[in-house]
Amino acid sequence: MAASASAPPTTRSLKRIVAASLIGTTIEWYDFFLYGSAAALVFNKLFFPESDPLVGTLLSFLTYAVGFAARPLGALVFGHYGDRLGRKKLLVLSLLMMGGSTFAIGLLPTHATVGSAAPVLLTVLRLVQGFALGGEWGGAVLLVSEHGDAKRRGFWASWPQTGAPAGQLLATGVLSALTALMSDSAFEAWGWRIPFLLSGVLVLIGLWIRLSVDESPVFKAALAQAEERRSAAGAAEKMPLVAVLRHHWRDVLIAMGARMAENISYYVITAFILVYATTATDLSKQTALNAVLIASAVHFAVIPMWGALSDRFGRKPIYLVGAIGVGLWMFPFFALIDTRSFGSLLLAVTVGLILHGAMYAPQAAFFSEMFATRMRYSGASIGAQFSSVAAGAPAPLIATALLADFGSSTPISLYVIAAALITVLAVACAKETRHRDLADVERAAAEPDAPAALSADARSV
Repeated sequence: MAASASAPPTTRSLKRIVAASLIGTTIEWYDFFLYGSAAALVFNKLFFPESDPLVGTLLSFLTYAVGFAARPLGALVFGHYGDRLGRKKLLVLSLLMMGGSTFAIGLLPTHATVGSAAPVLLTVLRLVQGFALGGEWGGAVLLVSEHGDAKRRGFWASWPQTGAPAGQLLATGVLSALTALMSDSAFEAWGWRIPFLLSGVLVLIGLWIRLSVDESPVFKAALAQAEERRSAAGAAEKMPLVAVLRHHWRDVLIAMGARMAENISYYVITAFILVYATTATDLSKQTALNAVLIASAVHFAVIPMWGALSDRFGRKPIYLVGAIGVGLWMFPFFALIDTRSFGSLLLAVTVGLILHGAMYAPQAAFFSEMFATRMRYSGASIGAQFSSVAAGAPAPLIATALLADFGSSTPISLYVIAAALITVLAVACAKETRHRDLADVERAAAEPDAPAALSADARSV
């Protein structure tokens, strides 16, 4: 059964699966990034009006970080049931939760209407967003990775990753259009609600598409094998989390380390940039939004390219190019922004996101190939989302605090460089996973000497 499960699907069916994952992740990231952009632009005034402007921004980013705190819990819950029940069911649930919470944010009363209850309600909905996204990423990339073959897995699995820049593009584009067409007073009064309410329509579209795909054949075969083993042994199967921590603890740590530079650099480049450009360099928020908008389009285009290169040269070399590159780029990044030129700002953000793509593109296949099928959702999600608490969650907050304390971009550059060093070390310790058959990983995990098999045969190229 495992062998048949690993047989590649037709190109047409694979494209449909990729499209379903991509559209779903685009909508979920649109919801998540929309909050980040709004936190930088208006939430400090609407929900924390009694604070100093920079302090209000810090408080706004604190609620932004709360969403990241919920992502590990989402990874645990969705990973557990995703490994038990299947990827598709949990992906539908994550989409409904994310879309519902985002739509509700668009209906929230502000501080001027209900006082301190407003930021509390905002924080609760942000927690729901984070919980849903914690389960979304692992399921979406696994659905594609498990349907495809090893030869082009990096390319196909990178397409759900383009949901992040596509969501950023959509969120930034909607905000940019509204700020261009509306006065600041109108946007702060009611215009900011429009992109959040738009999420309701997008979720219905994504739900219709996501329900049209089937469960991955690799998971179906693994589930059947697990049932056979359980019937033969008469014992209950171990919880996915327990199995991950027993057999794949090293891979979890590697995935967490690999995420540090990728996560921190992304939120500094796309979220904190809105603060830095408008406060430290006096550029308009429209100028900063336009730069992120154009750079996100380039980001979207280069991710599949980096994914294809990881199929040819390996996951590790491409990932290291991105980690080293983004560390080296930080000082030129802020120097270009300090020129107060739109062209320089655009160049800074675009190059930063191209280098980020070298880490983000192979990540889906890289993490998927580390874990056996019946613990893959848990392992990939835990490795990816637990690191986000220490990486992406506080990144805009730390960067804003460093700017407030030192009045300079130098400490922020050093912060990103430190994250890049951690990622380089983690990826250097990993073993190359290119060309690994996901069914072979499952068979190795099913053997009596699973730990030994996983550490030797299943981990080799």
